[in-house]
Amino acid sequence: MFDPTDFPEPTLVPVNGVELEVFEAGRENAGKPIVLCHGWPEHAFSWRHQVPALTAAGHHVIVPNQRGYGNSSRPAEVTAYDIEHLSGDLVALLDHYGYEDATFVGHDWGAFVVWGLTLLHPNRVNGVVALSLPYQERGETPWIESMEAVLGPDFYFVHFNRQPGVADAVLDEHAARFLRNLFRKNQPPEPPRPGMAMIDLARAETPLGEPVMSEGELAVFVSAFASTGFTSSINWYRNLDRDWRLLADVDPVIRQPALMIYGDRDAVLRSERLTEFVPDVEVVGLDCGHWIQQEKPDETNQAILAWLDRASGRPKQVR
Repeated sequence: MFDPTDFPEPTLVPVNGVELEVFEAGRENAGKPIVLCHGWPEHAFSWRHQVPALTAAGHHVIVPNQRGYGNSSRPAEVTAYDIEHLSGDLVALLDHYGYEDATFVGHDWGAFVVWGLTLLHPNRVNGVVALSLPYQERGETPWIESMEAVLGPDFYFVHFNRQPGVADAVLDEHAARFLRNLFRKNQPPEPPRPGMAMIDLARAETPLGEPVMSEGELAVFVSAFASTGFTSSINWYRNLDRDWRLLADVDPVIRQPALMIYGDRDAVLRSERLTEFVPDVEVVGLDCGHWIQQEKPDETNQAILAWLDRASGRPKQVR
């Protein structure tokens, strides 16, 4: 069990017109930066099991609460959360620490941001580790539009965009229950049900499966979202079609070495064409659900450290 007081103390770092709450360890390992990017609805604290292992392996570990989360800035404009702003924050974070490039690790939405960062600022990324979410191919139809056609108006990505504020209010009202019900593992399989899944989770009285973390750990997430509300983090979803447009003219191929870690029981689908867009990728599957680095911390650490060791000997890709 992890003691939340063992996590590094944060500092507020001015970047790209906002401030990010940044948790840092291993500054004595300057020169080997690795940046860990959380997903939704998470927090830098979701990397608590990785920070000590990466620091011990000789890395300068930088873990931001990205904009919209924790004590980082929460701009009011929805468009302030598009991929240009989110990747720009990470570039500015490298500038703050004086690094030309770094290895970036992302889970869930953090993986989407890291993939996008690598496309938009390829010279600032020397390697990519993605957990759960593979590279998202940019098809001919904007992402939300495509999801709406296939999955319908109640799919939560679509609902967040088409009914702004509705889910936000429910999640804000039931923050502790929603997070308790969401951060679960080993849930029994259930047939799809009508309705909006995230709203249903926030209202469900009984959680399914087993908790991913201790009550003390969960309290860190609950406290953060009780303070911020959910709108600023949900605004990331409200930029998906804008992101689709912003990525229209970039080279879609990731040239850097990459590691893709899937949860074998994750609802997020594997990519069948990953190597077409990420040719230098290694793929690992772990026996877990969506919350990979929290469900299987030791196995996650082993996979990342072994890959870092192999990737360090390769020539840097520049374009």
